[in-house]
Amino acid sequence: MDFAAQLSQLRLEAEQALDRFVPAAQTRPSRLHSAMRYSLEAGGKRIRPVLVSAAAELFGRRADAGAAAAAIECVHTYSLIHDDLPALDNDDLRRGRPTCHKQFDEPTAILAGDALLTHAFALLASHYADRPTLATALVRELGQAAGSTELIGGQMEDIEAEKSPATRDQVEFIHNGKTAAMIACSLALGGLIGGADEAQLATLRRLGRAVGLAFQVIDDVLDTTATSAALGKTAGKDATAQKATMVRVLGLDGARARAAELTAAALAELSKLPGDTAFLRALVESLLHRGN
Repeated sequence: MDFAAQLSQLRLEAEQALDRFVPAAQTRPSRLHSAMRYSLEAGGKRIRPVLVSAAAELFGRRADAGAAAAAIECVHTYSLIHDDLPALDNDDLRRGRPTCHKQFDEPTAILAGDALLTHAFALLASHYADRPTLATALVRELGQAAGSTELIGGQMEDIEAEKSPATRDQVEFIHNGKTAAMIACSLALGGLIGGADEAQLATLRRLGRAVGLAFQVIDDVLDTTATSAALGKTAGKDATAQKATMVRVLGLDGARARAAELTAAALAELSKLPGDTAFLRALVESLLHRGN
């Protein structure tokens, strides 16, 4: 199976897992569950659940990865819902359609995000309950990545950095927290499900950090160079809000060079992993070329 077909298959599996493991829109209270589903079903690249499954596949355990893949997409989608709120980025468009608070209302969007976040941990704890050591490890991994020193910490510094002189260290911290932590977590979750040893898990986390940083640098580039239609969200908002981005501190050419450097680092880590890594290699390279 070629890369495009593999990616399509893993995305399909991610969609099926979300449908299976998230309450139906009709579940009472239906407005809340409809809002959760609305944001989850808006599509997107599904990079994080794909990485969970691809990492588990390296160890022959992809079939067991669906619940973890759904859990991390729930956390990612919660973060997008809250990021788009008027108090934060105040965005009207996400994944090519109105943001959750525009489609429903602000209180519903807040609660939908809250519900997706808590559901993710309940899902991990219940689905893997017959393997308590694994369940604990999965909850710990996701909790660390989504917590105050990673995802939320990155969001906090992102707010604090607006309209102030941006430094490279500041941008790296924001990118590490808001993006790279969750991508590293995705690979680690797959590795944990697959039974990876500590050295392999460390490699997966380093791989994810490099991929996540490269991914976010390219996002910064695209915010400057692409249209809203192409992005599925409002283009040019980073510059308008004077966000701390790699383009702002390095310029377009410098940001592209940094993305290429990070991609090379990711591929070096990938070469240390067992199993057939061809799909992951192609995926890493495709994420870089989004900016070309």
